[in-house]
Amino acid sequence: MRLKVLLIDEDPDRAVAVRDALADAGHEVVSSHASPVDLYDRVKVHAPDLIIIDTESPSRDVLEHITFISRDQPRPIVMFSADRERDTIKSAVRAGVTAYIVDGLSEARIQPILQVAVERFDAEQSLRQALADAKSELSERKVVERAKGILMKQRQMDEEEAFRALRKFAMDQGLRLAEAAERVVQMSSLMG
Repeated sequence: MRLKVLLIDEDPDRAVAVRDALADAGHEVVSSHASPVDLYDRVKVHAPDLIIIDTESPSRDVLEHITFISRDQPRPIVMFSADRERDTIKSAVRAGVTAYIVDGLSEARIQPILQVAVERFDAEQSLRQALADAKSELSERKVVERAKGILMKQRQMDEEEAFRALRKFAMDQGLRLAEAAERVVQMSSLMG
């Protein structure tokens, strides 16, 4: 697995060592910077597969950048830090850091760390998508139930008749069932 990596490292000497370790592991550093300034824009421009941030301790600004990236341009983020404080680690993970590694970077550890970060990120993304799908399905079910209730009340139908009428309306209009149900609900609210 060859990754395009965006590297942020405050220490120029350490950055060289990290770039060398990444290259030795078969990865490409697409961009390397000493400061997280404009990190969000750099991610847009370079579209890395993964971000590595090597820092003594993540600043509030760094965590803010990570939060925005995780929200708008999600990708695995690995942070190497000397800061062992529980609150710092907690803040970094909440911001979107996929793997928070204390005690620095060694060549022998780079490949497994990146692989775990990518796998964990992919698993989290799958869970987020499953949650979004479940919420959408629940919302669709609610609107279908509401539309059936409206049809039952307005047209003196039982539940099965209301469902068939809603399904027929959806088919006649070329809509998904939830879209047809939403139209029934909207029409009902317009009429009173």
